Amino acid sequence: MAKKGNPIHGWFVIDKTPDMTSADVVRAIKRVVQPKKIGHAGTLDPLATGILPIALGEATKTIPYIVEREKEYTFTVKFGEETTTDDTEGEVTETSDSRPTEAEILDAIDGFRGEIQQIPPKFSAVKVDGKRAYELARAGVHVELKPRAAHIMEFRLLSVGKNGDDATFSVVCGKGTYIRAIARDLGRELRCFGHVTTLRRTRVGPFSEKTAISLEKLIDLGHSARALEALRPIMTALDDIPELAITGGEAKRARNGQALQLPTSRSGTVRLTFEGELIALAEVENKRAKLLRVFNQTN
Repeated sequence: MAKKGNPIHGWFVIDKTPDMTSADVVRAIKRVVQPKKIGHAGTLDPLATGILPIALGEATKTIPYIVEREKEYTFTVKFGEETTTDDTEGEVTETSDSRPTEAEILDAIDGFRGEIQQIPPKFSAVKVDGKRAYELARAGVHVELKPRAAHIMEFRLLSVGKNGDDATFSVVCGKGTYIRAIARDLGRELRCFGHVTTLRRTRVGPFSEKTAISLEKLIDLGHSARALEALRPIMTALDDIPELAITGGEAKRARNGQALQLPTSRSGTVRLTFEGELIALAEVENKRAKLLRVFNQTN
């Protein structure tokens, strides 16, 4: 039986507002365009705003590739208070009258660049014995979360607030990085405590604010053709993967799931295209292309 829904393939780059969860955004788009398949790449906290890539149809097959890409955030840390959630949603657990100087902040963030270890916030989606950490935290169950590796490519101080009560930063990081944990740990490093008050994701891999659309505007466009004008091609998610053009016959064999012998000296992961259309992702070794993902945008 054919799966119900419209054959829509590509990415919506949504600029999320702070009043919705990532799942709320997915449900809203599903009601508007009714795609056969839909999913998001990288959860944003309800407090957070900014870039939330939504994959439709065959683009859902590229979600793992977007999840692996670097992300960019701007956020503000309020000094003097630590909370249970490491943001404004939680209860205050620690306080301090101390405030850091700009020089102290700049010195402290040096230790957060590169490969670091961080303990996820207690209110996070990390699984503990099959349950989400936030579910256990809400139930009052105390759990010790294990440190996780995170990669911070850039960490910049943008501004310091009046009297040093807060500071705003920009971070470029790898997958699995918790900005709330950075705020918490930075506050501890500065011996004044801290938590996130504003958080905005400005980029996820190739998706940025330049190509983003608000959910409100997308809903207003509804089922019109203009709504689909905001759809980004599937290949946008794979812009860092080399392209290899193949013939029509090879494209047909690839869509039938057959491995290919290709006249190329290239090796590694490639995106196979025919007349500009994405056919498959493949791993090439010794001219043999092993298919990783096959795309069919006709249904």
